[in-house]
Amino acid sequence: MAVSALVLLLALVLLVAVVVFKSVALVPQAEAAVIERLGRYSRTVSGQLTFLVPFVDRIRAKVDLRERVVSFPPQPVITQDNLTLHIDTVVYFQVTSPQSAVYEISNYIAAVEQLTVTTLRNVVGGMTLEETLTSRDQINGQLRGVLDEATGRWGLRVARVELKSIDPPPSIQESMEKQMKADREKRAMILTAEGTREASIKTAEGQKQSQILSAEGAKQSAILSAEGERQARILRAQGERAASYLQAQGQAKAIEKVFAAIKSGKPTPELLAYQYLQTLPQMAQGDANKVWLVPSDFGDALKGFAKTLGAPGQDGVFRYEPSDDSADHSRPEDDSDEVADWFDTTTDPAIEQAVRAAEADARKPVDGPDEYRALPYDDPAGLPATATYQQDPHRSR
Repeated sequence: MAVSALVLLLALVLLVAVVVFKSVALVPQAEAAVIERLGRYSRTVSGQLTFLVPFVDRIRAKVDLRERVVSFPPQPVITQDNLTLHIDTVVYFQVTSPQSAVYEISNYIAAVEQLTVTTLRNVVGGMTLEETLTSRDQINGQLRGVLDEATGRWGLRVARVELKSIDPPPSIQESMEKQMKADREKRAMILTAEGTREASIKTAEGQKQSQILSAEGAKQSAILSAEGERQARILRAQGERAASYLQAQGQAKAIEKVFAAIKSGKPTPELLAYQYLQTLPQMAQGDANKVWLVPSDFGDALKGFAKTLGAPGQDGVFRYEPSDDSADHSRPEDDSDEVADWFDTTTDPAIEQAVRAAEADARKPVDGPDEYRALPYDDPAGLPATATYQQDPHRSR
């Protein structure tokens, strides 16, 4: 009797435990539980402790409410130009209605996968290979629109659809690589040719500007050299004129001194004859003088010379008689004031200014290879006008 009572008690305890277990359900956050009562939909609970009627209510399914990411395996897709591509897709979706996800479709993940494959083939089938490779955003947008519209009645919301990879056939990949390599080589050759062309243009422009500047420098140098030569000749002529004047003055002074010395010395005809004889060898020293003849009446000539310059004395000898000093002798005019500027050694201001202008122009830096135009300018030293080149601001490069 005691054993039967114990077994009955244990059965009652077990029954109570089963009833309590069946009547309490804990649904965590971000999950939803679809509860049925006697086989029909009753309610949907999420994130709470739920009490069920034992053996009457039951949880049909629990649905994850978080956004899910599903990556589908590569699918073969044929493009408009009959090329087979393998495309991987990634779909981001979220369950918004657990009741529809449970009762409207049996397996919504498989449905989303098949719908993605069919929609992808439909979209890519109307594009060429090049359009497919360059229109990822367009394909993603079309896939998302179609999937979101089709899965709305299943209680799903498609957030994003991304093409993970697009793999063309190996032969197409090899052809594309060759095409890209040829395109890169073509661009490299074009850039190299453009660089060579620009370098040639710059070099020619630099040579042109160099020749222009060289010609301008040669022109200015020739003008300055000619002006310098002219000034040098003028100064040289002025110096020679002053030197000739000084030499003439010196000779005049020397003649005056010699004449005064002769007058004060009162030379005799013998002295004059002696001086005359000393001069004869000097006259015969010329290279062209081969024969020197002395006239036979040389003595008579000396007597006539003595009678002309002197007077006979008491002893019958002719002696030099000085002329009257009181006579008014003509003397050279004093032109010191007129020739005073001949001996001025100061530099001409105009010449000095011209030299400074030339030095300043020579120190100017050479401009770059831009467009230049010739502009006349006036030389402050009064020299002939030259031309310099400056950049034209009204002309674009």
